[in-house]
Amino acid sequence: MALSRRSVFRGAVVLGVGAAAGGFELRASAPADAAVPNPGIASCATWGARDPSSPLTRISTNPNKILVHHTATANSTDYSQAHAYALARSIQNYHMDSNGWSDTGQHLTVSRGGYIMEGRHYSLSHLNNGSGMVVGAHCPGQNDQAIGIENEGTYMSVGPTTALYNKLVDLCAYICYQYGISATRIYGHRDFLSTLCPGDVLYSMLPQLRTDVANRLTPTWSTIVDNSTAGRFTASASWGVSTYSSQRYGPDYRYANPQAVSDGAYYKVDIPAEAQYRIEVWYPANAGYNDATPYVVFAKGGNQVVNVNQRTGGGAWRSIGTFTLVAGDYNILAVSRWASGVGYVIADAIRVTRV
Repeated sequence: MALSRRSVFRGAVVLGVGAAAGGFELRASAPADAAVPNPGIASCATWGARDPSSPLTRISTNPNKILVHHTATANSTDYSQAHAYALARSIQNYHMDSNGWSDTGQHLTVSRGGYIMEGRHYSLSHLNNGSGMVVGAHCPGQNDQAIGIENEGTYMSVGPTTALYNKLVDLCAYICYQYGISATRIYGHRDFLSTLCPGDVLYSMLPQLRTDVANRLTPTWSTIVDNSTAGRFTASASWGVSTYSSQRYGPDYRYANPQAVSDGAYYKVDIPAEAQYRIEVWYPANAGYNDATPYVVFAKGGNQVVNVNQRTGGGAWRSIGTFTLVAGDYNILAVSRWASGVGYVIADAIRVTRV
């Protein structure tokens, strides 16, 4: 049976640091995690591909890595979409007519102008579904395990264009997200075959590529809500407004006498995705403030209460822990008046950071 708001606030006294079961405006469900967006991949039909000369092998297992290649063609200064599509057709013709393959060997191609194209047929449909793959022809021993990406140009002594690199980051992040592949599993062609591909310079950029993709997958997100933030903080008239302490965050802070009532000061945050978040609190410290102020966190799986001694440690961000929060725009934390200590309970500011 879910506890009432009154019972949960009372739990702040009983539990100290711990979980209080029940409702208290905790959301039972929330929107799904926002996906890494499709970076804009032109299908085989869009760039005018030929049909495969023979049936392609499609498998239900997902790829476990990404292999980065370069086309070893000229470093063209034609950055147009028309040039990119002509490049895709040229590669397919070479692979089918000269190499005798049934279709383009790699799964995807990125032009120097930053256009992304499907290479081998069915690569895009499997990628968008995040399920299975078409066996490629870009690296022996890895064709049924790795998504192969050709990058237009030759990168032995120079690096790729900014447009190409940025799209490569976007593309790798999308692949990693769709298939659940770690950014650490982005490799160069030469890691699995004796070859100069993808060029000395581009190969040397792979550590940075992994870092950039990882950051795209788990971006640093942080927000601050002060008691004066419009539409993000609510408290009843029982909470006074003070400018007494110079340790305050922002223009003022709120205070209230401790009392066994359900009368919290609420902080509302638009959480972008279900994940782990570090919550820090800011308050001015004073010997007359409460030494066990309850902060109630509306975490996934149950409300958690952390008591903070507001007589010390003020005027700075102070972590009260890391919590799993669900996605959505809702009250994620309340400062409770139902405190076991004596002295004013203070509600000033909070900072929430994805970790």
